[in-house]
Amino acid sequence: MAKLYFRYGTVGSAKTLNLLAVAHNYMQQNKRAFLIKPTIDVRFGRDLVRSRAGVEKKADLLVGPETLLEMTVFDGVDCILVDEAQFLSAALVDQLRKVTMELGIPVICYGLRTDFRTQQFEGSRRLLEVADSIEEIKTTCNYCHKKAVFNMKLADGKPSLAGPVIDLGTEEKFLPVCATCYTEKTASVQ
Repeated sequence: MAKLYFRYGTVGSAKTLNLLAVAHNYMQQNKRAFLIKPTIDVRFGRDLVRSRAGVEKKADLLVGPETLLEMTVFDGVDCILVDEAQFLSAALVDQLRKVTMELGIPVICYGLRTDFRTQQFEGSRRLLEVADSIEEIKTTCNYCHKKAVFNMKLADGKPSLAGPVIDLGTEEKFLPVCATCYTEKTASVQ
């Protein structure tokens, strides 16, 4: 049976670069990797899956909270790769679970585990509940050498806990931090 994978990490942990490397490996073996991304992620273009390192590939399918997957779209697909999986609805995660079971296609989802307030996103929560394999993609804290476990939001270059949960940005807005640095740097903004 094919598996549903959730590979999570903080901002800046090279999740998308890892996804694109997996896509490349499938292509090198004359296999088809199918890329999915949420419509909400328009940071680098509506239909581009792009890493901060500059590597990019066009998404095969854009999805929103109400998307119903047509199983025939996956004919001839060897693997499904999902970027920014934290933005998926629980219902869409369940559909991807169904793809693994009914079509026998592995699905590898990449995303954040929590938002900048340390709360789980809907898609991440559901993936943590139903994925066959959960793997952490690690990086270090922006301020020290410990493992980063949280995403710290910046507003005007300073830590912030304000604003909407979904607030797209890159390193100008979010940094990977360890629990100690997160606690110390957000203590005065709570």
